[in-house]
Amino acid sequence: MKAAGVEPFRIVVGETLEGDIASFLDSDILVVNIPPERRADVVEYHVGQISLLIDALADSPVRYVLFVSSTSVYPALGGEVVEADADDPDAADSPAGRALMYVEEMLRSEAAFSTTVVRFGGLIGPGRTPAEFMQRMTEITSPAHPVNFIHLDDCIGIISSIIRQGEWGEIFNACAPLHPARGEIYAAAAESHGLAALPEEPSSDKHFKIVNSDKLVQKLGYSFLHPDPLAMARGGS
Repeated sequence: MKAAGVEPFRIVVGETLEGDIASFLDSDILVVNIPPERRADVVEYHVGQISLLIDALADSPVRYVLFVSSTSVYPALGGEVVEADADDPDAADSPAGRALMYVEEMLRSEAAFSTTVVRFGGLIGPGRTPAEFMQRMTEITSPAHPVNFIHLDDCIGIISSIIRQGEWGEIFNACAPLHPARGEIYAAAAESHGLAALPEEPSSDKHFKIVNSDKLVQKLGYSFLHPDPLAMARGGS
């Protein structure tokens, strides 16, 4: 990072804050990407982590926060979801989603800084491709369910666009606009990368969602670099 002209900091946000937090927060904009940890008390622990950060922000010049959240804040009810559909933490798709929902509300309620939340879908990029996922799978569950993927290039592009355009106090969904089925994704990955096809375990349930990112496109004028997850599955990264 130093070679690229970026000053690195080692900051640990756990039960306490460790590191030179004052110097780290010496900026007017802060990007927060702290995913909830996999633990039984994920909600309480994650809320505690962000509470520590909020306390530190009170003594900093930060006036704008971009919080990286997840589409797991939405319930999986078998239909399309937009930003306004996440209004109840207890309805989130997972405990991690519930934790993120509480943290979103905490940050957005702070008067000392303005927070924009970006709810990203499943990340695709170097080291995280459908072909690589397949090598850790034994079957394809719910092959008819749609995917909500986003490429790392678009994550960076969207964050950069928000900061550049000064779109603060907003909530944006961020997923590729096309939503092929899981079975299609892994069939394309297998064919393109010479992998054996995995057996499918069909499901008749409606435990899925289609994340609509139209607000992002319209408000930011953003054009996705990787709009089609099938192309992501066929490519290397």
